[in-house]
Amino acid sequence: MLNLFAANASADSTIITATKGMSRSTAQSDASDAEALWSQCLGIIRDNVSDQVFKTWFEKMRPIKWDGLQLTIELPSHFFYEWIEQHYASLLQKTVQKVLGPKAKLQFEVVVDDEATTPEKRTVKLPGLRGASQPSLPFSESKPTSQQKTGPSAHYPTYFNPRYTFENFIRGENNQLATSAAIAVADNPGKTKFNPLVIYGPTGLGKTHLVQAIGNRVLQRDPNARVLYTNSEKFTMEYINAIQTNKIPDFTNFYRGVDVLIVDDIQFLGGKEKTQDMFFHTFNALHQEGKQLILTSDKQPKDLADLDERLISRFQWGLTTDIQLPDLETRIAILQQKSMEESIDLPGDILEYIGRHVTSSVRELEGCLISLLAKVTLDSRELTLELAKEVVRGVSNSASSRTMTIDDIKKEVSAYYSLDQALLSAKTRKHEIVLARQMCMYLAKQLTQTSLKSIGMHFGGRDHTTVLHSCQQILNYIDTDKKVRQDVDFLKKALRG
Repeated sequence: MLNLFAANASADSTIITATKGMSRSTAQSDASDAEALWSQCLGIIRDNVSDQVFKTWFEKMRPIKWDGLQLTIELPSHFFYEWIEQHYASLLQKTVQKVLGPKAKLQFEVVVDDEATTPEKRTVKLPGLRGASQPSLPFSESKPTSQQKTGPSAHYPTYFNPRYTFENFIRGENNQLATSAAIAVADNPGKTKFNPLVIYGPTGLGKTHLVQAIGNRVLQRDPNARVLYTNSEKFTMEYINAIQTNKIPDFTNFYRGVDVLIVDDIQFLGGKEKTQDMFFHTFNALHQEGKQLILTSDKQPKDLADLDERLISRFQWGLTTDIQLPDLETRIAILQQKSMEESIDLPGDILEYIGRHVTSSVRELEGCLISLLAKVTLDSRELTLELAKEVVRGVSNSASSRTMTIDDIKKEVSAYYSLDQALLSAKTRKHEIVLARQMCMYLAKQLTQTSLKSIGMHFGGRDHTTVLHSCQQILNYIDTDKKVRQDVDFLKKALRG
């Protein structure tokens, strides 16, 4: 992963720009242009981070100047600068270069003295994104000589985040199989039955972390390996650029020359027929040569819309496994890990409170922790349970939803079918009770973040295989029984308010 920010943020590397002599109208125009351009950047950033992260960090950035090549942004503190550098460098780089052009530069003015009388004394200017942009076509970089081809390529792009490793990935019941398969592939790429390895699940659960951990381990074990991480949108744009610049052979040779190809978010290939055709042939060529393919998606391959059946069948050649929403214990473990990485000692009551009330994704957990850290560090607030509750309320309000529980579902379903709620956990095989119990389990899996094991425990200690069977039964009923299909629709609407 390239360091997108300057490595040294000391006074020696600051950039001082003179503002004397600039006319008032020119300065106002520059500021107006900066605000308009930064507003476009924020529109993209908002779609890629949680509301809490956006409010905590990006809303506090203030655009100051745009000179046609460099955008200057004011940040409230040096800590703020360091946090942005560490966590959002890649997002900022992609956004700024998309809005402002591939040669655009970003400069930060970091506030060091609020009471200073002049801008020069009030802030220090630090370089943001590096002036040299990444090439739009990775295969257009300097080609190695014939003597270099057998060794590591100094110009070969990998795009891995070094922080994404197996060591700091929290393993739980929700991702057990996916993690085990990922480690097996990383230790022996292309030599296992898990080729391709497809990991699917909702956004924000750690799919990208896991597949990048594979890439990092492969390179750690074999620095000469050609390992490429990309996503379907980038693959598509590179293919379009290759067509426009008559570099299809370069594109084809580049992608078919990798040892491990990791493609994130394959669902976005949907509807792009020419790109799918190119990816189909790339997939075939790599697979036939025993190269490892790793893919992620938000759904199972068979459920992806507008995707060629040929591709779907190939995605199912290896192992397809999901990452589910983490249970309470895993959420608390994730919070502990993240707090350790940020050198924060969170008391147990705060960890448990956040873990119990922030349940929709790992990304939301991280956003909650970031907000808590910001309030303690930037606002000098005391780290207390009340502060944690305040932060969690902010996250819940931004999500505009109340956390649904299995007890809510049991209550609604038992009332709908006119049954005693206790019967849902009883050991009886009466059809009407079995159906109601299966309906509860199905709705719990659909509408909550509870693990299969935990769902089973709410119904008389049944195991996860019983839960899976119940969910499948309801799905079968939905396809064949109009009454059950109506029941499902009614209960979903009732539970969602």
